[in-house]
Amino acid sequence: CPSDVQENVLQRVLQLPVVSSTCESLQRTYTSTKEAHPLMASVCEVYERGVQGAGALAMWGMEPVVRKLEPQCECQCQVAVANNLACRGLDHLEEKIPALQYPVDK
Repeated sequence: CPSDVQENVLQRVLQLPVVSSTCESLQRTYTSTKEAHPLMASVCEVYERGVQGAGALAMWGMEPVVRKLEPQCECQCQVAVANNLACRGLDHLEEKIPALQYPVDK
């Protein structure tokens, strides 16, 4: 199992111009909606706190599992292999679909 730093497929997807520009557009729309509609803002804030709490709870619950899996090279190798395959698939998609390299507005 190689010990060098692996490229992360999720980070690569998030860095694609089409994905990052879509996320930015959604963030702008969400923020402007909250600013324009006070009632919606209060509902959104309650939702955001719930999501943060659920995320923290999930991380807390997963910590023992992650600790148990960390020393197991086989598991790490399987994750590295899956990530490598996903990166190769992404390479293929980027080659076949050039539009992924452009922001949404283009």
